[in-house]
Amino acid sequence: MIIRITTEGQFNLPGSFVDELNEIDNELVEAVEAADQSSYDRLLKKMLDLVREKGSPLPIDEIVESDLILPESDLTLEEAQVLFVGEGLLPG
Repeated sequence: MIIRITTEGQFNLPGSFVDELNEIDNELVEAVEAADQSSYDRLLKKMLDLVREKGSPLPIDEIVESDLILPESDLTLEEAQVLFVGEGLLPG
């Protein structure tokens, strides 16, 4: 799965980590809906770190369509309330 982190670049995340990413996404939706700032901060970092640590960065000059676009690490809770609604970033 090709994942772009806004302002950072693209990563190729092996499919074996997609379920874990989806679980974090679901928890993140709950934290955003509850306006729980500390959980939101922790879960956004956890999501981005998973992609950074388990994914392989794609070369900057390689143009590949992203399967998923994640927000930058400094996205505020208020901004996230627009993005993380319903099913979250990952459907399912």
